[in-house]
Amino acid sequence: MRKLLILLPFLIIPVSTWAQETPKYEIFGGYSGFAANVNNSSFYMNGVTVSAQENLNSWFGGVLDFSTHFGTDNHLKTNAQTISYGPVFSYRKAKIIVPFAHAMVGVERGGTNYLNISQPEERLAVLAGGGLDVKLLPRIALRLIQVDYVYSGFSNNRQDNLRFSAGVVFLLGKKK
Repeated sequence: MRKLLILLPFLIIPVSTWAQETPKYEIFGGYSGFAANVNNSSFYMNGVTVSAQENLNSWFGGVLDFSTHFGTDNHLKTNAQTISYGPVFSYRKAKIIVPFAHAMVGVERGGTNYLNISQPEERLAVLAGGGLDVKLLPRIALRLIQVDYVYSGFSNNRQDNLRFSAGVVFLLGKKK
């Protein structure tokens, strides 16, 4: 017991200094669910989301985001992809918990049969949302939840979509 008490400060000090560092880059990948057209004939698709984030300082950066989803709409197989970019704001005052918010603009591509389109189409997409990361190790965090509102407009109609994601974040480099 006495040896443990002597070693305890050496174990705690490195963990607390790791938690206070801002990574230069964050790479996220994980499961994603997509509730398409929630105002009208909504349907659900499964897929993945990946993103690369560069932190310019401890609270501000830019994020490039890509997601792809597959499912069925009116008993027909379909898919949708989004790629977007925008600013991200992170709150890094807590040691292991990092909430964040972002707003992105990009393109959504709807495959055949997506929201009643006959041919694949690309449309403007606007995403706004945020989430919560929990640091597990110095270079690995768990994204418990990320929720994004996704606006798009297919078939001359407005679509209000929701995207839910969770997965692993790799924390690379150190911001000086």
